[in-house]
Amino acid sequence: MTALNRKVKFAVIGCGHIGKRHAEMILRNEESELVALIDVKDKEQLNIGSYPVPFFNSLEEFLSSTIDVDVVNIASPNGFHAKQAMQCLEARKHIVVEKPMALTKQDAEQVIFKALQVHRQVFAVMQNRYSPPSVWVKDLIESGKLGKIFMVQLNCYWNRDERYYKPDSWHGKKDLDGGTLFTQFSHFIDIMYWLFGDITNIQGKFNDFNHHDLTDFEDSGFVSFDFVNGGMGALNYSTSVWNQNLESSMTIIAENGSVKIGGQYMDKVEVCNVNDYEMPELAPTNPGNDYGAYKGSAANHHYVIENVVDVLNGKAAITTNALEGLKVVDIIERIYAIKN
Repeated sequence: MTALNRKVKFAVIGCGHIGKRHAEMILRNEESELVALIDVKDKEQLNIGSYPVPFFNSLEEFLSSTIDVDVVNIASPNGFHAKQAMQCLEARKHIVVEKPMALTKQDAEQVIFKALQVHRQVFAVMQNRYSPPSVWVKDLIESGKLGKIFMVQLNCYWNRDERYYKPDSWHGKKDLDGGTLFTQFSHFIDIMYWLFGDITNIQGKFNDFNHHDLTDFEDSGFVSFDFVNGGMGALNYSTSVWNQNLESSMTIIAENGSVKIGGQYMDKVEVCNVNDYEMPELAPTNPGNDYGAYKGSAANHHYVIENVVDVLNGKAAITTNALEGLKVVDIIERIYAIKN
C-alpha cells in the first residue's frame, strides 16, 4: 500500500455522541479532512449543523456520490458495524470501526477477510490502551518485573438507567446493542486481553436486577476463567449501580508484587507494591467522556485518528489491529455462550 502523503479524507457514519467525537477529532487534526457525515436521522435532529460538510441519510447514497474519501469511520449502532464495514471495504475504503467490531466472531472474521482481499486497513477503536496507566502496566508486565501472573480481577460497576436506555434508542436492543459486555465493558475486556492474552475454562453467573423494562439482556455478571498464558482471572460487572458510576478497576496479584488501577475509568494507579521497583511519575489521564446524565471512558479518540493518518502516510504501524478487535468479540461471545 503506497503512502498517501497528503491530508487523509474521512467520512463518519453515525452522528451520535461518539460519531460527533470522531468528527471533532478529524477536524482538529491538521493532516486530516472531514468530507461527509452520514446518519439515518435528520441533520437538525442530530445537532450537527455546525459541520461544514455534505450530509447523507444512507451509506449507499454516500458511496455512490462523487465525494473522494480514504477512510470511513463507523460509529453507528453495534449491530450495523459488520455490514457497514463490508460495504465500505467493497467500495475500497479503509475503515475505523468503533467497538465492538461486530457482534459475532464470524462477522468479524468476514470483515478481516474482505480487508485482506481488497488491501485496505481496518482500525479497531480501543482507546483505553492509550491511557498512561494502561501503557505503564503493559510495560511492567512485558519487562518481566511482575514475574508470573497469579490472579487478575476486573471490576466494572457502572450506572446505566432510564437516562441512558431511552425507549427510542438502540441501546438495550438485543440485535443492535448485543449486550452489556459489548456496549459498556468491551474496552476493559480489550485491556485485559492486551495485557494477559486469551482466556479459557469460562464459568459465570448472570442476572437482570433492575433493567427488565429497559433492556433485552442481563445487567450484571460474575465471570471467572483461566488465562491461556497462566494465572486465573475474574470479571465482575454491573450497570445496576444507583445514580452514578461506582468504579472500573483492575487488580493484579503476581509473583513479584501487586498492582491496582482504579478510579471511575481505570485512570489512577491506586496500588503499586512491586519488589525492587519504584513507580515513575505518569502523564495525566485525559478526562472521561461526559454525556450529561451519564459518563463514559477516557477521551482518547484523537490518538486513534492520529494513528490512522500516520499509518496511511507510511509513518507508523497500526496500534489497534483488527485481529485484536476480533479476539475481544470472540471472548465476549464465549462468555455469553455459557449464559444461554
